[in-house]
Amino acid sequence: MKKFQLLALLLALFVSSTSFGQRRGKKTVVEPPVQIAQSPKLVVGIVVDQMRYDYLTRFWNHYGEGGFKRLVGKGFNCKNHHFNYAPTSTGPGHASVYSGTTPAVHGIIGNHWYDKVQDNEVYCASDDSQTSVGSSSDAGKMSPHRMLTTTITDQLRLHTQKRGKVIDHNASDAVEVYKKSWTTLKPINTYLESGTDANGYEGIIKGEANTAFPHDLPKVWEVNEQFDLLRITPFGNSITTDFALAALEAENLGKDAITDFLAISFSSTDYVGHFFGVNSKEVQDTYLRLDQDLERILNTLDEKVGVGQYTVFLTADHGAIHVPAYLQDQKVPAGYLDRLGMRGKFTEFLKYKYGTTDVVKNISNYQVFLDHKVIANLDIDLDDAQEEIAFELLGYDVVDKVFTGHQMWQNEYASGIPYILQQGYNQKRSGDILFVARPGFISYKKTGSTHGSPMIYDTHVPLLFYGKGIRPGSTFQRTEIPDIAPTLATLLGIAFPNGTTGRPIGTVLE
Repeated sequence: MKKFQLLALLLALFVSSTSFGQRRGKKTVVEPPVQIAQSPKLVVGIVVDQMRYDYLTRFWNHYGEGGFKRLVGKGFNCKNHHFNYAPTSTGPGHASVYSGTTPAVHGIIGNHWYDKVQDNEVYCASDDSQTSVGSSSDAGKMSPHRMLTTTITDQLRLHTQKRGKVIDHNASDAVEVYKKSWTTLKPINTYLESGTDANGYEGIIKGEANTAFPHDLPKVWEVNEQFDLLRITPFGNSITTDFALAALEAENLGKDAITDFLAISFSSTDYVGHFFGVNSKEVQDTYLRLDQDLERILNTLDEKVGVGQYTVFLTADHGAIHVPAYLQDQKVPAGYLDRLGMRGKFTEFLKYKYGTTDVVKNISNYQVFLDHKVIANLDIDLDDAQEEIAFELLGYDVVDKVFTGHQMWQNEYASGIPYILQQGYNQKRSGDILFVARPGFISYKKTGSTHGSPMIYDTHVPLLFYGKGIRPGSTFQRTEIPDIAPTLATLLGIAFPNGTTGRPIGTVLE
């Protein structure tokens, strides 16, 4: 009897609950499924070599609506974006963008550096075990084998069981169409945002009489190694764009639900900056033409992948300094390192202090590498040697700051130049003494611009996000290069690269 009553009670409760649910059912709003991550069909990473942040603002009124202005106006602009390490150069730049960390972790401490194990200088990507594809040259003997961490593209491949395609490129052979004269895109008298056309602060192309437009490339073609000449023109970027769009089509990128990744590096901006300088009309024209190439890319993505189906980020691998000779003429403190004079003085110091120059094995990337065996044989404590040499370098007029490897090991810096140096300091690969030139001073020729320092003109670069999963807007809060990869990983819902030290930029994401 009790079992029957319990069964009747349960049945009554079930019927009551069902009836209540049915009565309420017509008014219940069905919630959409929870979305844990965005899944753009394609992510496009664009790195513009040697792009200062102020190239966005200086040339803004000349840009069209479909390139930089589209990315800024409909995307997210990080206005206070910086490299948080030095040296600010191309190899470490690309490694840091895609790994979410700095040379202290990923190990790419320069374009070239002294390898303490091999006892010689190495290039960041050189790899004699690789071979060129379609060529007998050494150009393709490259790989990321010196990288110590994974990248965002590695993680995407792992996450998708290698079903997501990753394409990385920066060159093409289809270049004949660009063997033509380089004239300005717009009337040169409207280029008021740059200096005079003919001046002494720019390099002169071999075969030309001065630095002024137009540059008749066919006329000087042979004396400038033919197609190599295109590197210091905006046409090099257009070639890269052609190749990127060809890869998009040929590889069917963004055609299914599995996210693909296309990495594009525009390098001619760096060559033009190095050759002509950041205040040149050549740099201005190069960016106006790059703006058109970006518009081509975005329009093609709209057509081939679909509006709202892809995500783009754009940044740079470093900034650049104004030509110091130009700054000097404007009464701005600037100048050049007298490398021969400094080396002679330093050599005399080593002979006087230690009786030999053998205590130093290499000086490169503003670092001094000591021979630890020689110092031990001289019965000198390594920390003492580092400090003695640091004090000597600090006495040179053009040297602003000096730090020892011992300081990098023992302290944790949170801001300023020491912080930037420490983030670029790899315990196994970096030198024993690090020195920094005075602001505005460089080790370079008297024409053109360069980079590499921890100064703000080398660290402040653009960071733009656009497309699926991106919230339109901007921020003036500081963001840093290692923040890019974890931001993308958060967007995609994949694991961070395994050396990540950056943090997702939460305001960027919807």
